[in-house]
Amino acid sequence: MSDEALPFPTPFPAPFPDSSPELALDPEVLARELAEELLGDPLDEIDTAEPSAGDVAAECDWGLIQLQGGQDQRMQGLRVFCEHRDPRAVPLLLPLLQASCPILRMSAVYALGRNPHPLAVEPLLALLAADDNGYVRKAVAWSLGNYPDAPILNPLIRSLQMDLAAVRLWAASSLADAGGTGPAKADPAAAQLLLTLRIDSEAAVRSNSAWGLGRLYADLVEPRQQEVVESLLHTMLHDSESSVRDEARLALEQLEQPEVLERLQTLVDEGLLS
Repeated sequence: MSDEALPFPTPFPAPFPDSSPELALDPEVLARELAEELLGDPLDEIDTAEPSAGDVAAECDWGLIQLQGGQDQRMQGLRVFCEHRDPRAVPLLLPLLQASCPILRMSAVYALGRNPHPLAVEPLLALLAADDNGYVRKAVAWSLGNYPDAPILNPLIRSLQMDLAAVRLWAASSLADAGGTGPAKADPAAAQLLLTLRIDSEAAVRSNSAWGLGRLYADLVEPRQQEVVESLLHTMLHDSESSVRDEARLALEQLEQPEVLERLQTLVDEGLLS
């Protein structure tokens, strides 16, 4: 994964589906605070504009000061480091992973996704495994995509098997990043994504699984590659949601394999695809 870009999955970047009943599992007060105090998910607030180096340096200097203030000031500082990288922030961000306020924990997790550091791996994995707040675990699932060389594969697999839909969505994406570091990790990552693509109840999670399988394809051995192709073809033709079918087709097209493209054209010629 490039250090220059955030690993947003192409489909479904929204933090939670608006109608998801699983949001009820989080405290109502947190949802209110997220809406009124945080004004949205840090992922959604990251500015895509390119500020000047001087502006970034000045903002980071200000952010470091804010991180050492009270809760409101820390929140402002966390916003800065959800956008910008500065190694000076890491010692101030790590203690916030233990904050009693879930908003602070969540924002610190995002900031450490933007500012990855080896010392953050263990506490992030602990939060993924045991934090009682779904927003925090969802933030960890996203942030771990910036730690592809750390031992994150099995924790992400467990989250993809067992956690809330929004956590599973980002776990699928980060699992593709973890698996993309080499064939030894690619195969177990692909195995879980194949299973998730078949059985997950949430269309967004299935879509990100299809996207992730396309990302992993090049690192897989030939029998697993063939399994990926057949699974994506089946999904493209038979999934109940058009968004998932479209993502599976896009993943197949992006493989740029002549035999796969020929099969797709055959399906078009037979009227099974438009």
